[in-house]
Amino acid sequence: MKRFHIHIAVDDLERNIDFYNTLFQAEPSVREADYAKWMLDDPRINFAISMRGRQPGLDHLGLQAESPAELESVQQALTDAVLPVAAQKQAACCYAQSDKYWTVDPQGIAWEAFHSLQSIPMFGEDDAIQLPPASACCKPKT
Repeated sequence: MKRFHIHIAVDDLERNIDFYNTLFQAEPSVREADYAKWMLDDPRINFAISMRGRQPGLDHLGLQAESPAELESVQQALTDAVLPVAAQKQAACCYAQSDKYWTVDPQGIAWEAFHSLQSIPMFGEDDAIQLPPASACCKPKT
């Protein structure tokens, strides 16, 4: 079963962690100096915030797959939507190594489809993919 993913850039990590802890009634499952992530089951969401010098607001949306086959199914749906799709294998981003597909919807919002392979000890920066327009964590750069 896929999990919806939202990543928001924030200007004050601690203040936002306090807010989302209260809203979700849960502590983050990952907490770093510049990043926090809640893996919630109700609602089923991977909700992440980061403070990485980007403009505060919506960073990107996505779908987290639980298996490589499920990821390929999401990738096919993106392709069927006639969107440009770029692959990123073994990407290092957000304290995880993942296989990913990126696209940009008609409104210009970046969408990430990914399957996490393992945790890693760094935020990471993967910028090898070129898609229009993007500007945030590990999103393809223009």
